[in-house]
Amino acid sequence: MNKKNKYTVTDQIITRITAWVAGAIVIALAIWGVFSLWDLYKFEETNDAQVQEYINPVISRAGGFIVAVKFDENQEMKKGDTLLVIDNREYVIQQQQTEAALLNARSQLKVLESNVQTLTKTSQVNHSQIAAAQAKLLKQQLDYARYQKLYAVESATKQQLENVEALKDVADADLQSTRESYQASLSKINDTQTQQVVVKAEIKRLEALLDRHKLDVTYTVITAPYNCRMGRRSVEKGQMIDAGQVLAYIVDEETDKWVVANYKETQIGLMRIGEAAEIEADAYPGKKFKGVIISLSPATGSSFSLLPPDNSTGNYVKIVQRVPVRIRLTGARKEIDLLKAGMNVNVAISKNKS
Repeated sequence: MNKKNKYTVTDQIITRITAWVAGAIVIALAIWGVFSLWDLYKFEETNDAQVQEYINPVISRAGGFIVAVKFDENQEMKKGDTLLVIDNREYVIQQQQTEAALLNARSQLKVLESNVQTLTKTSQVNHSQIAAAQAKLLKQQLDYARYQKLYAVESATKQQLENVEALKDVADADLQSTRESYQASLSKINDTQTQQVVVKAEIKRLEALLDRHKLDVTYTVITAPYNCRMGRRSVEKGQMIDAGQVLAYIVDEETDKWVVANYKETQIGLMRIGEAAEIEADAYPGKKFKGVIISLSPATGSSFSLLPPDNSTGNYVKIVQRVPVRIRLTGARKEIDLLKAGMNVNVAISKNKS
């Protein structure tokens, strides 16, 4: 009988403890339910959200062998710091060849300019000889007319008249020759000036080519375009690379970070640009980050997919679509830097509109 009473008391104690535990659980669940309902009433929440920031590839604009790599993965770099150095000897040789060709073309231009000056003076001499030849021809024409009169009155012989006529013809021929020499000198000047135009065009081409080769030389030293943190590295010293090849990735630390929260279409009706948002990262439970809505996508995510759904095919099933909402992180940069691109976060935006 005593043993029976002992078990009964034990059972009563266990029952009481179980009842208290169950009651505590019910109360805890009720409190959790109240807070959850309050959050659902007050906030639009989603866990389909990720941290984003600008991640850019480092792309080579010149090909060649890498002679130096000046960074490691995850290293912080300042704007202008050297990341990679490519063997530039081929590019320097090309630059020197172009410089030599440019020097040669400029020398040719100076020679042509000197030739123009010389031909101009020669032309001036020929032009002055025309006047002398005209005067000589005029004298011979007057002598011929005089001897014609003398021959008519038999005061001069036919031979003398023929001699004077021959001298007149020679003077006329000299005048024509002098004029042709003058025209030829003018043509040479025009030809030389045309050659100058050609050489000047070649100089411009070589100057542009030289600028290009100088750019190619600068491309062999790759520097950080802004303050950044290095990401994955895919090259090593001694490796042969081609122009356009991706060498590494960098994360821009000068621009803001943001969160892309993919809300259901039924949740965005009251959202407006400029509204505050509360963000909690899975990596930092309990720690709250602040943000502000800066834009809402002009279309749902599925509309931007490679193969958007076509409901007119007849296989229509209504699915709630999601609309990306872009939220800029605000607050101290030190805290924002705790969040890395790709991290999952929970976002809550207040429903209460003032």
